[in-house]
Amino acid sequence: MTDPSERQGETDPSYRFIKDQTKLLGRGSFKEVYKAFDNERGIEVAWNQIASSKLSVKERQQLASEIDTLKTIHHRNIIKFYDYWVDKKKKQIVFISEFVSSGTIKAYIERTGVPRQPVLRNWCRQILSALAYLHGLNPKIIHRDLKCDNIFINGYNGLVKVGDLGLATKQIESKSKSLIGTPEFMAPELYEENYNEKVDIYAFGMCILEMITNQYPYNECRTAAQIFRAVTSGTPPKALSKVTDDNTRCFIEL
Repeated sequence: MTDPSERQGETDPSYRFIKDQTKLLGRGSFKEVYKAFDNERGIEVAWNQIASSKLSVKERQQLASEIDTLKTIHHRNIIKFYDYWVDKKKKQIVFISEFVSSGTIKAYIERTGVPRQPVLRNWCRQILSALAYLHGLNPKIIHRDLKCDNIFINGYNGLVKVGDLGLATKQIESKSKSLIGTPEFMAPELYEENYNEKVDIYAFGMCILEMITNQYPYNECRTAAQIFRAVTSGTPPKALSKVTDDNTRCFIEL
């Protein structure tokens, strides 16, 4: 039998997951995602590596705590988390998550075009199912950064999955506090740092707007400060005027 240490590719400490260094799926300022293989389940997974040297001690502890929480979440419309570990030699935090074949909804729409109403309704039902699950937990989990960049799809069967819950928080009290998220999708309450799970529903409406128009809400604003002023004053994004279907427009405005 071949020694696991002799297998090709970087592995986790238990040799369950094998990273494919040639298959880079995405890269951020301190995070890279590669395709990998799960030896136990015989499936492809996503190998997420974060440069821990770029994180503060508090941020590293928070990330580890959040991943532990995410491993307990089980819903067909939420990206599965399998495992994580710290690579002290490479100064990395690595976690393994579910691999989704067609990438983000945003990238998918850019490739295939704006979806028709039946497709849009199907996607929305799945996203709402994921949010209902998170908000129904005890304590509730608030995503806080829902956007089309963080919603993924398997194009071969249309299965939609909410991911990137790195900014998610447990709502221990009746209101959560901390300013975090993507400005274009942040509800007014988030700016006030006094909010509940309803901020995810606001962001969901902005996601629908992005799906229909294929552009970020408040695309007319050049800075986060301009977005802040527009959102807190109740000014809707100009992209809303591009929504011609009255029912869809009313649904977004809810």
